[in-house]
Amino acid sequence: MKLDPLSIPYRAGESVVRLAWVLVIAFIGTSGLEGPGGIGLLVVGWFVIAIGYQLIYYQRFDYELTEDTLDIASGVVSRRQREIPIRRVQNVDISRNVVQRVLGLSRIDLETAGGSSTEGSLRYVSTEEAQRLQSEIARLKRGETEGEETPESAAERELFAITPKELGLLGVIGIDLRLLGFVTVILPVVFPSVQRRFGDPFQDPLLALATTAPLVALAIVAVTAAISGVIAVTNYYDFHLSRRGDELLYERGLLQRFSGSIPLEKIQTLAISENVIARRLGYASLAVETAGYAPGDAGSQSAIPLADRARVLSLGQSVEAFDDLEFERPPKRARERYIVRYAIVVALFVGIAYAVDRWTGLTFAWYAIASLLAVVPVAAHLKWRNLGYDVQDEYVVLQEGFWTRTITVVPYYRVQTVVDSQSIFQRRRRLATLVVDTAGTSGLTSGQPRALDIDAETARALRETVADRLQASLARRREERRRERLTSITAESPETASDD
Repeated sequence: MKLDPLSIPYRAGESVVRLAWVLVIAFIGTSGLEGPGGIGLLVVGWFVIAIGYQLIYYQRFDYELTEDTLDIASGVVSRRQREIPIRRVQNVDISRNVVQRVLGLSRIDLETAGGSSTEGSLRYVSTEEAQRLQSEIARLKRGETEGEETPESAAERELFAITPKELGLLGVIGIDLRLLGFVTVILPVVFPSVQRRFGDPFQDPLLALATTAPLVALAIVAVTAAISGVIAVTNYYDFHLSRRGDELLYERGLLQRFSGSIPLEKIQTLAISENVIARRLGYASLAVETAGYAPGDAGSQSAIPLADRARVLSLGQSVEAFDDLEFERPPKRARERYIVRYAIVVALFVGIAYAVDRWTGLTFAWYAIASLLAVVPVAAHLKWRNLGYDVQDEYVVLQEGFWTRTITVVPYYRVQTVVDSQSIFQRRRRLATLVVDTAGTSGLTSGQPRALDIDAETARALRETVADRLQASLARRREERRRERLTSITAESPETASDD
């Protein structure tokens, strides 16, 4: 089968936009192209070349969905043949931006377990064809024959739809701290003008910094919040989550529309997140993590962007049947460790400020920083209070974080590695960290669920408990699958079964 014919001019237009900076440089540096007519000629010429290339690409691109694989043949200069096993497909995502929706085009991305990149991408097919492929791949993964439709696979039940109130709250409290790095890039540009406007040119530079820094910091936070709010609203506008058979189906987006499926059997962990503002308002979000995304992609997908905390827990328990949460906190000596750590940091800043005041001759109230020592016990207590673990019969649940508290639910049968470790500072206080790694997490270096600063003996015992329950859980699942296969064989050949 072929891509949609409209993909030819659309992909050509994409290439022109993508290389717009090259056209600008060429326009500036070439005197013969001065004026709008010159750059217009260059754009038209590039578009014609792109159309020719995309026409060849279209002719040499084919795909076919069989009972077992999705076969893709592509390549203009060199040919590439791919066979994607249907059983290994984790996610089938459809995306459409505004222009694509007007043209009736959609992009399909397929992710497989353990893939190092997006395994297959169709750019672009018609929206009807995208929905057909998504539905057919889901049917083939369920093992249904063509035309067969079980009540479970046919019925679609809505689980969650975001309300205007929740969307508005998400825009207000959904601050993405990763944007701080982007916003602070403009600080060296903005700060001098702010300093000239609000600072006295005759006063000490450090005092000028103390005067203007709060204004700049406030501006950075305000800009970050505004950008985060706009991104959150446009990303999760008209968010819907439903369930059909053993799959979660989602659809969201204002400027760019996304829809996709999340197989329940591929879910590695559940993550319930609450930032400090959401906790005060009684709200939380739920994300499900699968193992089918490439590095740099979002393996964690929102099941609920923001809703009442009780509702989030209820939906989480409908996906993974974990019990009500009762966390065991780390020992109080862990809190003492945080007090010492934070006090050392404050003392370091006091020392730096004192050195500036003492050896540069600049007047600086270094002793004012020492007042932060009063906040140290409070900060240590809040960190300690938001740590914990809950060992259940089928799940281990881990909690960590103050500014954004995350509760991670890990089924035992999803555990890949369980490790307890001690740093040199933890050993002095007989503490340890238990890391529970799954196929969907970032490994043992970052982003992994963990029980932080628990008692060292407890960590070792907990490691053995999780490992033992992992083996027991895997044995039960193997037995359940064996029984399902026997039941299926018996149902398909009742005469043979009766003869036996």
